[in-house]
Parts: sequence; structure tokens; C-alpha cells
Amino acid sequence: MIKKIYRLPDVIEMTGLSRSSIYLHMSQGNFPKPVKIGRRAVGWTEDSIIAWQSKMMEGVQ
Repeated sequence: MIKKIYRLPDVIEMTGLSRSSIYLHMSQGNFPKPVKIGRRAVGWTEDSIIAWQSKMMEGVQ
């Protein structure tokens, strides 16, 4: 099964986080790490973003 991969602009739009916030949360272990999709390109799988969003929603309730 092919998974959808989102590049940084899409992840920013989906999460509402800025670029620097995403990388800060990644360094703290609070955001999924991207996967390499090319020599100089990375992206995040749809599953990892959805799982992160679900985790954040659990903390809000």
C-alpha cells in the first residue's frame, strides 16, 4: 500500500505549527521525524501526522 507523504509546507498547514516549532518539537522528541524521499528532500507520512494530531487531542480533553 502506498502511503501519502507530506512535505513541510503541507505539514505546516495541517498542524498550524511554524517551521521552527516543528523542528524544535522534533528535537525534543514530541513530533514525528521525517522520512528521506530524495537526496535533499524529506517528508512526513500521513500516518505519523495523524497519530501526532490524535495524541495532541488526547492531551486537550
